[in-house]
Amino acid sequence: MLRVVVALAVLAFTIFSVVDVIQMPEDRVKNLPKLVWVVLVLLFTPAGGIAWWIVGRTESPTLPIPRQRPRPQGPDDDPDFLRGL
Repeated sequence: MLRVVVALAVLAFTIFSVVDVIQMPEDRVKNLPKLVWVVLVLLFTPAGGIAWWIVGRTESPTLPIPRQRPRPQGPDDDPDFLRGL
């Protein structure tokens, strides 16, 4: 029974890692192309998945908070509307 649980955990980890590699944007993948990472994760289970999580992906980028311009109160405050007159 324990072997089945371990095998299912390794299978789930491998599937999760492959999906993560596929969905990761290309600019956040380090060291190797995405296709090579997928092959490594599949061939060297679970070591390939562990390598992906440690050295293959970058941390979540810190995105600047977008500055939103204040919404116009009425049509006479909207420069786009005034430009069309």
